[in-house]
Amino acid sequence: MNVDRLRSLLIEVEAGRVAPEEALERLRVLPFTDLGFAKVDHHRALRNGRGEVIFAEGKTPDQTRAIAREILRGGEDMVLATRVPPESARVLESLGFPFEYNPEARIALLRREPPASPRDEFGRVAVASGGTADFPVAEEAAFTLEAWGNRVERVYDVGVAGLPRLLDRWPVLRKARVIIVVAGMEGALPSVVGGLVPGLVIAVPTSTGYGIARGGETALHAALASCTPGLVVTNIDNGYGAACAALRALGATRRTINSP
Repeated sequence: MNVDRLRSLLIEVEAGRVAPEEALERLRVLPFTDLGFAKVDHHRALRNGRGEVIFAEGKTPDQTRAIAREILRGGEDMVLATRVPPESARVLESLGFPFEYNPEARIALLRREPPASPRDEFGRVAVASGGTADFPVAEEAAFTLEAWGNRVERVYDVGVAGLPRLLDRWPVLRKARVIIVVAGMEGALPSVVGGLVPGLVIAVPTSTGYGIARGGETALHAALASCTPGLVVTNIDNGYGAACAALRALGATRRTINSP
């Protein structure tokens, strides 16, 4: 149940076109539905503007499908799922809605209707990555932003080992209101980008790297210890979380319950 659907229902009740008993039946699933193995949160969009997202890793394909079906039954217009293995993607597609799946980023999207044209009225957003190995995490961030209708500029394979590649795309980055910077190894790229642009920079350390990189810990510590003021840091490999932070910064959430 999102804000627009709830407002429409209340208007219908006020106008006498929907009986109070029918409205109560429609609202019966609020605030959540207990499926036994999961409690599906139908209040999420009312609280923060976006519906619940499925973290598919560790769930069976049938569990993922059941949660997606319940989210749609609750009135959401779309279902986003992250860390989706191929077998779970197949069962999501079988639900029969318009479907997108990025196998490298392991992220999937179901919609009731085909997507609208992307928008950038909230400000430009860019996703930059250090190397090709960082692509899956960068795409998780980009896909999430696009799922909520944002236009995304991709600036990939611009790591600090070849600074001319980064400087070549500097005009794009400096125009972005928010830049998500995805990098592993020593994790220097977010600090460099943060020193070149006026927009908000969100660092996503990745688990890419040899030995002492320690599965992303070195990149994480580098971002946290950055001398670039205002740098925001997410967890290792958390492209989805970075996209959500960007959406909040952009103000690109659905209208809240207090909106006029």
